[in-house]
This record gives sequence, C-alpha cells and structure tokens, in this order.
Amino acid sequence: MGGLFGTVSTGDCITDLFYGTDYLSHLGTRRGGLAVHGDKGFSRSIHSLESAYFRSKFESDLPKFRGNKGIGVISDNDSQPILISSHLGTFGIVTVAKISNIEDIARRFFQDKRHFVETNGEGINPTELAAMLICEKGSFSEGIRNAQEVIQGSCSMLILTEKGIYAVRDRLGRTPIVIGKKNGAFAASSETCAFPNLGFETEKYLGPGEIVFMTPDGCEQVQKPGARMQICSFLWVYYGYPATSYEGINVEEVRYRCGSALAQNDDVNVDFVAGIPDSGIGHAIGYANEKKIPYRRPYVKYTPTWPRSFMPQNQSVRDLVARMKLIPVKALIQDQRILFCEDSIVRGTQLKENIESLFQRGAKEIHMRPACPTLIYPCEFLNFSTSQSSLDLAGRKAIKELEGKEDIFLEEYARHGTDRNLAMADLIRRELKLTTLKFQKLDDLVAAIGLPKEKLCTHCWDGSSYF
Repeated sequence: MGGLFGTVSTGDCITDLFYGTDYLSHLGTRRGGLAVHGDKGFSRSIHSLESAYFRSKFESDLPKFRGNKGIGVISDNDSQPILISSHLGTFGIVTVAKISNIEDIARRFFQDKRHFVETNGEGINPTELAAMLICEKGSFSEGIRNAQEVIQGSCSMLILTEKGIYAVRDRLGRTPIVIGKKNGAFAASSETCAFPNLGFETEKYLGPGEIVFMTPDGCEQVQKPGARMQICSFLWVYYGYPATSYEGINVEEVRYRCGSALAQNDDVNVDFVAGIPDSGIGHAIGYANEKKIPYRRPYVKYTPTWPRSFMPQNQSVRDLVARMKLIPVKALIQDQRILFCEDSIVRGTQLKENIESLFQRGAKEIHMRPACPTLIYPCEFLNFSTSQSSLDLAGRKAIKELEGKEDIFLEEYARHGTDRNLAMADLIRRELKLTTLKFQKLDDLVAAIGLPKEKLCTHCWDGSSYF
C-alpha cells in the first residue's frame, strides 16, 4: 500500500524524518525515499528496499541532509519523492496512490503535447502525474483541489515547499493521514505508530479530502473535509501496525473484537488457538480470550533477514519467503487439534504450504478462521495486491470451478450463509486440506471496527464501489 511521513520543525528535522518514515516500513518493501528542504535548498534520496531494510539503506545518506522540513515515503511501486521546478516554485511530492483513470489523464496531457519524465519501466509514475495536475493551477491549494477532483481511485500526498508542507488526504479518505504535534514541530503520518517514540501526540485525523498546511508555527486548514468517507477496512484487518489508530480506533483492539466475533459463531472443539504471524495474532488472542481456551505459538516468525512475503512481485519469491520465515514448533503441533486465525485468505498459496507442513509434523486437525469474509472482488482503489486478475483470488477460483465462469452470481456468493457462499467456502477448505473453514461475517467485521458501514470501503468482499 505504501506510507507517508513528513515533519516541520523549528530545529533540524532529520532524526524525526528518518525514524518516522522507518516506522512505516511494514506498509511496503519496494522503494523508499526522503526529501528535505533547508538553507541550501532541496535534497533527495531514493533506494530500493527489495533486498534490505529502510534503515540500512538510508543511514549513510543522513549526513548530507540538513533542514527543518522533510517528507519521506515507503512506496509499493513508483520511485519517490519527486522534485519539481514549476511556476509555483520548486517542491517535493510523495503519494500513496492508485489512480484508476491514469491512462485517461495521461492521454489528455499527451494531446496537449506534454510529457512525463519519471519512469521505471512499469508505466506512468502516478506521483509525477499528481504533480502535473497540481501545476495546472495558479497556487498549491488550487492545484491540489484540481488533482483531487480529477483523480479516480485514491491519492493521498505530502507536498514539501520552501515555506512548509501540505498534507492532503484522498478525496474519499481511503488512505489515512494523521497530524502529530510536539513542542516546536508538527508531523503528518499514514499511521499513528510513528508518533509516540518521537515525542509527538496525535493532534488530528484528517477527514476525507481535507488539506492542511504545516509550518513550525502551526497547522492551518486549507480545505475542510468532505461529507463522504470510504476508508479501507483492510487497514484494521491486515495493513495496520498494532500500535496504530485510524479514526481514533486502535488496530489491535479491532483484531481482538474480530477474533471474539469468530469465537461467538463457532462450536468446534480444539486443543488451542494460534495466529498466523503477524497480523493473525491479534485475531487469535481475541478468539482465545472469548472461548477461554489456551493461546499458543506453533509457528514462530524469523524476522531478522526475511521481509514481508506479501510485497515481492514474483509469486515464486513470495512463496519462498513465506515458507522460510515461519518456523514450526513440532512439540506444540504433534497430536494437537489446532485452530488458526488469519487476517484473510487472498490466493491461499502460502497458507496451503503452511497447512501441509503442520500435518507433516503430526497435527491431528487444522481449523482456519479468517478475520474477514471471502475476497471476491479485486481492489480497485489501493495497491492491495500486485495481481491484475480476479482469478488469482481463492474465492473467484472456487466460483469458476463451481460455475464454469468466475464472474456470475457474485452477489449471492458474497452473501454470508447462502448455499453458494457455503459451497465456495467448502471448496476452498478442500483445496487447502483444512479440517474446517469458517469465514467472518461482514456485519461482524463492520461491528468490530466500530464505524458505520457507509464510512467503510468493503468492496473486496461485497463489491460496493464509490468513486
């Protein structure tokens, strides 16, 4: 998905910028970047994160950075930050974006004989496109509004100028931006977990489409939030770090409530509950606490050298990383009936290997309880998955096997408890060789988050869409 961090300070901001951006490393492993403005102007650094962590790549760059304003990014795809020279002045920009109409916007630029400079072999850089939309107008505030109006999908951004930083949440609030404050400094972050150890207190959750301008002296609202919000539900289920809160709602508490709801709807007899590390752990603790049965760790995660398996672009690399980073504990597996909680089942490839490994080590039964419903619709609004095909989703594969086509009766398959929904779940269970498999009810997930459903994006489960 990607993460943003920016800060302005009365003194040097480099330490806060470096660690604030590093605290968002769980949001992506493809690229990272920093841009700083100080007495000597703008400076920038971008590195690949595919073979190393953010800290190890950027520590050697820190001596060259000096300034009281800076922005950082953990990016899924495009190289960022970008530095732009324009009639608005020089500025830096970082985005968390998936622009669904990027080709249409680019076509208009080409018709006007304009061109794009930033490229990585994968098409137009969405951050550069956002910068070009901003530069179409006579001021930063007008340009940002122009980008918000034109872009479909999502695009949250930080814009570093000579005077301060604009923090901009995407029009429907699909991705969050939170403002932090401490004596002599303000910060904007994708997640609140970046704040506590740097001394920031959460000051404000930006609303959908809201724009603020941060200087060391204050944080000024440039545009009020819009009325409609569609924040991604998966932030609480999977993406978010346990210490983070979105809209004032803590990630770990939501996961406990998700696990509790799974337990309340379950009557299976097991010896203990476990979570697929890392995001499945909170759900499993909630389940175990509700059922009053032991929580144990038959899998432990080896983290020093293995990054998250979700992000590598090559499927075989994803599978390798998933297999190598989880170490089974045979003494806790043999002759046991184990119930696992998982954040979700996307493709199921990695999970299938984990389940086979457990049975090979003597498990009697393996039960799986995903914390969300079956994923049926590919995400149209965030870089949730590198997949371009709905058939990569375990749910759609099951539908195709049952119906001969993967795109019929989708509403019925998505509705919990229907004959088709149950048949789909059972086919996934058999494919994964599980003893039992029960998915979370969408209503229970929404209740666990605690926001009205109309404020949540649940598209990947029920197909609801707002642009």
